[in-house]
Amino acid sequence: MTLMQRREFLRNGSAAALGAAALSGGARAAAAPRSRLRLAMIGTGMRGQVLLRELVRRDDVEVAALCDIEALMLQRALAMVEKAGKPRPATFGVDAAGRGDPMAYLKLLEHPGLDGVIIATPWELHAPMAIAAMQAKVPVGCEVVAGVTLQDHWDVLRAQQSTGTPYMLLENVCYRRDVMAVLQMVRAGLFGELVHLQGGYQHDLRAVKFNSGDPAKPYGSGVEFGAKGWSEARWRTEHSVQRNGELYPSHGIGPCAMYVNIHRGNRFTHINSFASKARGLHDYVVNKMKAKDHPSAKAKFKLGDIVTTTLACENGETIVLQHDTSLPRPYSLGFRVQGTDGLWMDLNRSIHIEGISPPHQWEDFKRYQDRFDHPLWKKYAAAAEGAGHGGMDYFVIHAFVEALKANAPMPIDIYDAVAWSAITPLSEQSIAEGFKTLAFPDFTEGQWKTRKPIFAFDDRY
Repeated sequence: MTLMQRREFLRNGSAAALGAAALSGGARAAAAPRSRLRLAMIGTGMRGQVLLRELVRRDDVEVAALCDIEALMLQRALAMVEKAGKPRPATFGVDAAGRGDPMAYLKLLEHPGLDGVIIATPWELHAPMAIAAMQAKVPVGCEVVAGVTLQDHWDVLRAQQSTGTPYMLLENVCYRRDVMAVLQMVRAGLFGELVHLQGGYQHDLRAVKFNSGDPAKPYGSGVEFGAKGWSEARWRTEHSVQRNGELYPSHGIGPCAMYVNIHRGNRFTHINSFASKARGLHDYVVNKMKAKDHPSAKAKFKLGDIVTTTLACENGETIVLQHDTSLPRPYSLGFRVQGTDGLWMDLNRSIHIEGISPPHQWEDFKRYQDRFDHPLWKKYAAAAEGAGHGGMDYFVIHAFVEALKANAPMPIDIYDAVAWSAITPLSEQSIAEGFKTLAFPDFTEGQWKTRKPIFAFDDRY
């Protein structure tokens, strides 16, 4: 069964069980603030384990249940919990014979007393799992992306609206230290009126997309993908075979959306995408890895090596995203924030503010970083030390936990989740239709006009 077939199996197979899961979850009345949470996790692979590390080092979280269909990953996750000196969680997904059950997550959602669930599975499983959790009244912290098809995004949105269950997209780059300092600068008016923004996902993932299954070498250990691959190569590479679009938009669009208050007085109105030819992945197998006779050399990759997406906003800003994961390059998200009074670019860690910077010259961003360091980083930098992705993973988990404890709105909410993630299927449609410009759906159905910004205004989360 391919991953796409497995996704449909989960969607269809879970429908019959959702009624029971919803009944077991029960309708929850608005609760008083809590000091401690019982959380579960679906998906304990490499990404799940990074997030699990943040959960087990918190005194206000009990990891009550874990679910994965791979015995090795489930055992690794259990070992992390036990090493932290925490109670052993219930486990789901693997039977006594080591066989995986793709529907076991529904049994996890029936586990008593859950205050929330983290979903860290392959992309195509996020939507059906999140919908099942919300219908079971279990709040969701979902790894990016929110869904695969455009209909997925409407389905996830309608499930949240009909159940009222909290949903947060766990987009960690919104919490990157320099990104948050720039947010402070935007709000202080240092750039004047914003005009144009850029971001993206520019990351050489060739050794991630081809991986031969050696646990001792998580990256760069061969040219396998699919069933014979290891970790993300088992599922992520298939998207590069089957799809052509902006496959991973939220790292780039998340911060940009916060800068221009998308869904909080602004919205995306139009989108178009262009894709280059696809050469990098084939070249990696044949020329870099010298595996021209391997079956992977015969794969036809649909994903263009560079995908460029442009978005127009209601208030007149433009945003450019670039997806670049199949060619040799250093890592960069390529942020640019430009307004009537200056601009910041993260690639050279430089800034220019008219009337402050020397004319036509860059300044080092460091002194601005120090001056505009966000209160969250000032308060929690020590706690975030050693956390994944330079501390960002601490902050995104912290935000989800603290918002749940306070019964407060999620700082990256359902409307953010579906709009940022829907860029993917819309970009695919644009490219497939000859780089056509499309109208961007208004997932808020007009509420963007009156909703107020909330992200990172509270120094608790």
